[in-house]
Amino acid sequence: MLDRLQSVEDRYEKLNQLLMDPDIISDSKKLREYSKEQSDLQETVEAYREYKEVREQISDTKSMLEEKLDAEMREMAKEELSELEEREEELTARLKLLLVPKDPNDDKNVIMEIRGAAGGDEAALFASDLYRMYSRFAEMQGWKTEVMEANATGTGGYKEIIFMINGKGAYSKLKFENGAHRVQRVPETESGGRIHTSTATVAVLPEAEEVEVEIHEKDIRVDTFASSGPGGQSVNTTMSAVRLTHLPTNTVVSCQDEKSQIKNKEKAMKVLRARVYDKFQQEAQAEYDQNRKLAVGTGDRSERIRTYNFPQNRVTDHRIGLTIQKLDQILEGKLDEVVDALIVEDQSSRLQAAED
Repeated sequence: MLDRLQSVEDRYEKLNQLLMDPDIISDSKKLREYSKEQSDLQETVEAYREYKEVREQISDTKSMLEEKLDAEMREMAKEELSELEEREEELTARLKLLLVPKDPNDDKNVIMEIRGAAGGDEAALFASDLYRMYSRFAEMQGWKTEVMEANATGTGGYKEIIFMINGKGAYSKLKFENGAHRVQRVPETESGGRIHTSTATVAVLPEAEEVEVEIHEKDIRVDTFASSGPGGQSVNTTMSAVRLTHLPTNTVVSCQDEKSQIKNKEKAMKVLRARVYDKFQQEAQAEYDQNRKLAVGTGDRSERIRTYNFPQNRVTDHRIGLTIQKLDQILEGKLDEVVDALIVEDQSSRLQAAED
């Protein structure tokens, strides 16, 4: 571990030198690449430097205890040594975790897709609840939310809603939301008061940059059509809605949220790029099924991951066996307890795999 940490520190120092090189400063691509790499290494280097300092202090304190000291000084030195050794243990555990390979998508913005599944109107209403929950969570994190496409029902729900969340680390906190979410509650329209079970599916895609997934114009079919649904006088009168089809993967994205065809095409391209990038990632990951199982769940969007039980004000995440009696708070966006537990479980699994 120490050899690896020293290599990380050496690379960090090398990057410091490179970032002062006039040739690098004048090359915006390399400057951005090296700056990001340095930023990614900074936390590990700072922890490693503190670790070395603590080790040195432990050695000095032990040497002091070998000398002739009065009772009071000896007691103080022993107390200090105990605190330093405790800090060394903490730093060792943290450094092991920092050396576990990081998900390269963690710092990215995300595109979330929520669809009402089994349960008709009730599933669509639940999809709306989930959208509101994630929007509130994003707001609490200081992130921005932008709707890319929405297919609303007449009852206030969504058959489908696609939206982007812009914020550093958004993917790292939301990537475990992939899957089927189940709700158990009495629908407002149910006169008999029977509990119904409905589901909605959530897909979380990291936003893909143009340099990460190359999509050629010749591979895209663009269709325009008149918007439908709410939107004012321009609805059904202008061909502002856009449908993009990526022919090699047969990935289709529609967008009619904006009145401008250009803006709709820009939004659709963001979603298309994310979906194609996700598809390529999923295919590459398929070769490493064993590794995927180490993470929380498999990322399979048909996997039932969580149940929201209204009568008991209970949320259960089935992957880690977590049950919280705070459904009302969670639906208001207070997801930290669930998100943090999932991150800890995933980190523990990855750490165990690295040690094996």
